[in-house]
Formats: sequence, structure tokens, C-alpha cells
Amino acid sequence: MKITKLNKLSKIYYIKPNYHIEKLSNIFTIYEIRQETEGLIKRLYIQLYRKPIHMMASIIQPLIWLILFGALFNNAPINLFGQYEIKYPVFLSSGIIIFTSFTSAINTGLPIIFDREFGFFNRILISPIIYKNSLLFSLILYTWLTSILQVFIITIFSIYIIKNIILINYIYIIIFTSTLIIIQIASISISLAFILPGHIEFLAFTLIINLPTLFSSTALAPLSFMPHWLQLLTCINPLTYAIEIIRYIYTYNNSIDKSYIIHTNWFNINILETIIILITMNFISLMIIKKVLKYKYN
Repeated sequence: MKITKLNKLSKIYYIKPNYHIEKLSNIFTIYEIRQETEGLIKRLYIQLYRKPIHMMASIIQPLIWLILFGALFNNAPINLFGQYEIKYPVFLSSGIIIFTSFTSAINTGLPIIFDREFGFFNRILISPIIYKNSLLFSLILYTWLTSILQVFIITIFSIYIIKNIILINYIYIIIFTSTLIIIQIASISISLAFILPGHIEFLAFTLIINLPTLFSSTALAPLSFMPHWLQLLTCINPLTYAIEIIRYIYTYNNSIDKSYIIHTNWFNINILETIIILITMNFISLMIIKKVLKYKYN
């Protein structure tokens, strides 16, 4: 500290502190990010432990679709589904796997909606969270873990029902493809959780978009069954690309090659191009949620 004389004629002195403001570094350690993410994920798993009915419903619903729709069209001719000469339950199983990922990921924003309504989200904002994106990472990672568990259970049941053997090496491709869908849909769901005013509007939106997203994909029927306007919507739907990747592997047990898996009047796409399209969609959705998070935090 410095002792400074007030003026020349007076003998009064005052103490002037000698300080400077230190700015926090923008570089965050991996330990801090992991600690914050683990804390937020632990909170989400406590909620799941107290209310497991949501997890059970997410598994039972696609199983009902798989059993009922598979039995309904079980006697359909095997040459009816375009390039795939397979029974309908085998055709349907890949669509149900991706639809399971979709239904689980579309509800990712529900914890944020309820936290906003009950006031817990304000406590999270004023808590000493250094890395703001930890909230995004925790929600996506939590959704990914629960969704992959659901996909694994549905895959086991579908293998048992349709009596089709999948090589262990291709299970990783199914998980990777499901991960791309989970990240993209979860990012959109989190964005909606910040934009929509409450859980009623959020649930209404998910209810409206759930079945149209399913029917505007190749989960239940091939592209050749659809009119041109529906084929256009189906090509925009990201579920279509993920479904066709898994369906090709499910049918042929073949590695990723240059075979075309999507045939339309406008283009033909192989597996590698399909994966690039899904990764691009994921990048765009993550950029959108990052902008939304930045706006809401500031």
C-alpha cells in the first residue's frame, strides 16, 4: 500500500491500496470440465432412479411397434421392398432401432423445461459453473448413455424375434449411426427447451412431430412406395439416412463399401456419403444450440 499526503498544507494522510484486477483465463482444464459434467449427469441419473417409468416406456413402445407391425405385414412378399428381398420384420427392425434413438433424444430438453418452471435452472446458472457448455455436454452424454442402452435392448429383442444374426463387428456401426442421430435430435430438443415457454408446449410439439417424422422416413416403407412429394420430405429427414445404413448392414452383414443404399429420381447415395451427410447435420445442429445457449446465458 502507498501512504499519500492529501495536500501540502494539511498533515492528514490517507491510505491508497495498490491493487490490480486479474482476469480469469479462458482456458479451462479437462478436470474442471469433467467435474462439472459429472455433477450435472449425477443429478439427472438421480431423477431417472426416482422415476424409472420413463425409461421403461421408452423401451416398451418400440417393442410394441416391432411386434405388432412385424406381425401385421409378416406375410408380405419378400420382393416387395425394393432392393431388399427380405421379410417385413427384418425390414422393420432397423427402422425401430433408429426410432428408439429418436424418441429418447427428442425428450432431452424436458429436464431443462422443468428446471425452468420450478426455479432450479436459475440456481444452476448462479452456481460456480466455469465452463458454460458443461450443461450441454451433460445432457447429451446422459441421453446418449440411456439411448444406447435402449438401442442395445431393442437390437437383442429384434435379433431374437426375426432370427437374424448380426456380426459383433457391425454392432459398432449400429452404435455409431445411432449416436449421430442422438446428438443431432438432442441438440434440437435442448434448443426447443430454451425457446418454448413451458413443458405443455414442449410436449405438444414432440407429440405433433413424433409420428410425422416416423412416417416421413423409410422406417416403415421403402422410398419406392412413396409419392414424389413424400420422397422429397423423406430425403430431408435425417432418420432416413441412419435407417438405410443399419438396414444394409442388417440385411447383408457387409462392411462399409461403395454400394448405393438410397435410390431416388434425384440422386443415389452410398454409405460413406450418407455418413458425411449425418455428420454435417450434426455440426449444424450443434452450432445452433451453441448460439442459443450463448444467448440465454448472456
